[in-house]
Amino acid sequence: MSPMSLMSIVAGDTATTAVTVEIHCPRGWVAVCTLDDLLPGRGVAALLPDGTQAALFTDRAGQVHAIANRDPFTGAQVLSRGLTGSADGRPFVASPLLKQRFDLASGGCLDDPAVSVPVYRVRVGAGGGS
Repeated sequence: MSPMSLMSIVAGDTATTAVTVEIHCPRGWVAVCTLDDLLPGRGVAALLPDGTQAALFTDRAGQVHAIANRDPFTGAQVLSRGLTGSADGRPFVASPLLKQRFDLASGGCLDDPAVSVPVYRVRVGAGGGS
C-alpha cells in the first residue's frame, strides 16, 4: 500500500486532516512528525523527551519504521541520513559513515549480528490539524 493510500485510509479527507506519526518511548506515545514529512528513501530525525534521538523512515510499501538515530559503530547521530534499501525483502538503512546496514524492523545489524540499535513502536493516526 502506498503512503498516500495509507493516509487516505487513516485520515479520511487528507486535505483537512494532518496524519500524525507517533513513537512509543518510556514516557508514552509522542507525536514526532506528520506522515507527509516522511518520504520513501529519506529519513527524518526526531528528538524525544528524554533527550535521545530517533530516525523515522517510510519504506516503499508505505510502512513506517523508527529506530535509534545513533550509529553504534561511531556514536554519531546520523542514521536518519543513511541510505535505505532492502535485503531479502527486509527494509534497512545503511549508516552514512561506515555503511553498516540496520534492519528497520528488528534493529539488527546485517553486517555484524552482535550489534543492534533500539527499535521504537510506531503508530499513525489522525492528528489535530495542520
